[in-house]
Amino acid sequence: MRRRTQEERYAYNVRKQQKILEEFAEHEIDWAGTLLLWYRAKKLDMPDEEYRACAFFQNKEYLRKPGSLTLLYEMYVRFQKELPEVTRENAFDILRFHFKAFAKALEGGGF
Repeated sequence: MRRRTQEERYAYNVRKQQKILEEFAEHEIDWAGTLLLWYRAKKLDMPDEEYRACAFFQNKEYLRKPGSLTLLYEMYVRFQKELPEVTRENAFDILRFHFKAFAKALEGGGF
């Protein structure tokens, strides 16, 4: 079995990272739709910053803004480590926090 060259390893790593980001984007598109649905079901007005982050994923704006999806993915990984476990009682609040934090990160990152 032959070893991979540096170019092959680089291409493999890039494909792997792209796949991870694509799966993250699909995951967040689903959650953005769920958050919109929850607000509609509760008959509440969604704050602008949360709506901005939901629209960012729903409209696939990350395709036009390089680096934005990576920034949000890094935040997501950090959230998984730091935030409390999600239960039925706190799921709505944690999801709201995610998208509020995503909006702040996008604003701070110039996206």
